[in-house]
Amino acid sequence: MTIEDRDDAYLVTHALAKHTLSQLRDVETEQVSFRKGLVKLGRICGYEIIDGRMETEYVELETPLETTMGEQVRGLDDVVIINVLRAATPFVEGLLKAFPRARQGVISASRDEEAGREDDGSFPISVDYVKLPEITEDDTVIVADPMLATGSTMCAVLDHITENSVEPENLIVLSAVSAPDGLLRVDDEFPEADLLTVSIDDKLDDDGFIVPGLGDAGDRAFRTT
Repeated sequence: MTIEDRDDAYLVTHALAKHTLSQLRDVETEQVSFRKGLVKLGRICGYEIIDGRMETEYVELETPLETTMGEQVRGLDDVVIINVLRAATPFVEGLLKAFPRARQGVISASRDEEAGREDDGSFPISVDYVKLPEITEDDTVIVADPMLATGSTMCAVLDHITENSVEPENLIVLSAVSAPDGLLRVDDEFPEADLLTVSIDDKLDDDGFIVPGLGDAGDRAFRTT
């Protein structure tokens, strides 16, 4: 099993996930390679979610030679992927390679960095656009954002997802890198969510950025710096 329980989060420990994340961290990785790396990491994480969170069932099928039994994954048609714009876009592109029939939602949310951090370490969050599909109790909902820093943005996103929907079978918050502070905040406010990440990094700096982190994933993927 390449998903490990680390108390405050579940960690994807697949060797290729760690290899790809190391490439993303490298300051020498240019825009195209960075974006492709996020796509690859999303695909790997998608396969790990299938392996670690979804069940299989036996089915009877016909080969060219005879009738036999096979296994198929249950629930692949009951997946909802929420794209937290904009950094998650290539990450979600990779997830869709694992879940091509997923229903998709989009939430545009960003923190007000000019306002600075509140006394509790959080940021004020602006949510500019929300478009979500219907969520049912049979669904696996994956909320994707490459970086989980203070957890402020993710909590605002989860507020919108949960306020008018039933509790899904699985609610997964997926990130590439996470800070301990953010994991604790999201877990405290949304204990029903499983927090899944490729790395739990050391800390946040004074500006609320993950250290060592990978920089600003949106800027690096879309070449806006």
